[in-house]
Amino acid sequence: MLILLTIIIYFSALLVISRFTARRSDNETFYRAGRRSPWYMVAFGMVGASISGITFVSVPGMVLKTDMTYLQMCVGFILGYFIIGLVLLPVYYKLNLTTIYTYLKERFGQRSYKTGAWFFLISKMTGAAVRFYVVCIILQKFVLSAYGIPFPVTVLAMVLLIWLYTRRSGIKTLVWTDTFQTFCMFAALILIIFNVIDRLGMTTSEAVSAIVNDVHSRVFVFDDWISRQNFWKQFFSGAFVAVVMTGFDQDMMQKNLTCKTLRDAQKDVCTYGLAFVPANLLFLSLGVLLTILASRMGIALPEQGDDLLPMFAASGRLGDSVVVLFTIGVVAAAFSSADSALTALTTSFCVDIVGRQDDERLRRRAHIGVAVVFIGFVLAFKALNSTSVIDAIYILCSYTYGPLLGLFSYGLITHRPTCDRLVPYVCVASPLLCLLIDNAVASTTGYKFGYEMLMLNGLLTFLGLYIIGSWSKEYHEGLSGCN
Repeated sequence: MLILLTIIIYFSALLVISRFTARRSDNETFYRAGRRSPWYMVAFGMVGASISGITFVSVPGMVLKTDMTYLQMCVGFILGYFIIGLVLLPVYYKLNLTTIYTYLKERFGQRSYKTGAWFFLISKMTGAAVRFYVVCIILQKFVLSAYGIPFPVTVLAMVLLIWLYTRRSGIKTLVWTDTFQTFCMFAALILIIFNVIDRLGMTTSEAVSAIVNDVHSRVFVFDDWISRQNFWKQFFSGAFVAVVMTGFDQDMMQKNLTCKTLRDAQKDVCTYGLAFVPANLLFLSLGVLLTILASRMGIALPEQGDDLLPMFAASGRLGDSVVVLFTIGVVAAAFSSADSALTALTTSFCVDIVGRQDDERLRRRAHIGVAVVFIGFVLAFKALNSTSVIDAIYILCSYTYGPLLGLFSYGLITHRPTCDRLVPYVCVASPLLCLLIDNAVASTTGYKFGYEMLMLNGLLTFLGLYIIGSWSKEYHEGLSGCN
């Protein structure tokens, strides 16, 4: 009952915030918050929005297999976010965009525009639903099943709560609720860390020394070029992942476009880009401390890293207070990413696909429709009940961002035209070709592509656009009409 009461109080706070931010709301408020958001609040809230519930659970367990090498990727994030601030944001603000895919229409044409929007809708709906499903499973297993609450009711209730506090003011509400949720998430994380330190009988300085001297404290890998944990692979992958999955993602960019000025938006992006290193250092440090605690308590470490934090925090081994903190942390991380995904999907559908930005009635219906489809996706994953299928869906999401990387890169780096009519075919062919290359390389050399597949995917899309751009140039010279 304590956990359920905590969840009820938590969501009540979100609804109160929503009520205050929903005054005089309209489509402009829902989509862009009137471009009046304080940059520092957006920056703080974006840290939480970028850390999903899966991240909250999974990152501490990464130390079991890859030590602290994930920080190499976080260092790459910094470069990626600076590229977003210095290269992408000036373009978006100059064009006064509501959705970032409108840039593709201005640069290439209508079909390129629709292609980018559809790639976003498919990948974001799938990825967000999978992340939300995993969190719902955790809460169901460790909290709600004890009360006999069915899984579909859990999903329906949680999505309904998200819809309730985002339905009127959309992105304006999220700027404030994400700030609140980020605070709750990090407060829970820090309090759990101090609880573990207390269980170990250490002072804070002793805990820091124990983490530094632990076998799992390795951060940098320079000597193994084959390893996925090689520094340069992780660093450049982190930069590309940040650019693609934030700079070319309407969900992540929509809040940044609510800042008052371009200068504010740039300060916002660069600030929370820098924050990812200390934020993830906290998660990884917790993972190291939990391995030390497991050793002292004689508890076998789980085979799956995702089970490390729940094994302690959700089972009651660290006390009821940690169970409550774990629940708050997971819920805050999950909802700060899921609510922005639903809002961004609604925005992209109304503005990019239907093309009726000023129709408030359509926006309200679309928001309900997106929520219903979202519930359907989550329940479908439950019906499949296969970890391999979930992994395949994550791989599919990583493939779908490659064409967005190629489209935006080609538009920003070159001044060449392209054949708008053929762009959808290039964007579909590139991920399929990447899949063939990955399988061929794996079967012949044993090497399996990781995050670097995103760069290959973007490069192939870029080359495809370049080739059909040559045709388009000929057509522009009067041979025919490709566009």
